[in-house]
Amino acid sequence: MKLPRWIPALVMMSAIFVFSSIPSDEMIDFGWADFLVKKSGHMLGYALLAVSYAWGMRDAPSSRAWIFAVLYAASDEFHQHFVAGRHASPMDILIDAAGAAIGLWVWTRLVRYSNSTSKSSST
Repeated sequence: MKLPRWIPALVMMSAIFVFSSIPSDEMIDFGWADFLVKKSGHMLGYALLAVSYAWGMRDAPSSRAWIFAVLYAASDEFHQHFVAGRHASPMDILIDAAGAAIGLWVWTRLVRYSNSTSKSSST
């Protein structure tokens, strides 16, 4: 295991932890779009986390990266339980899991496409 391959995952885990540590009264309110913006942020954050796990575990199946992302989502929700005005939400774990799955789906398609174009250009 080389640390440089894990740096993106460590950065994403840190970013998620920092955002999860913000008390509810200090969070930005996006008005009518608040739910959409925040849940989209969940999906994007966990898509990037899952892809960064896949990058770090490059020879492992992407399902392992998804499991790690979902486990981190569950631990993050547990952490939020202790933040002022925040609460743990099983729905957020499902949203995070969906974001991780979508991110890994896109990632595997990009890797497959990249591999197929590099093979065809070398022949």
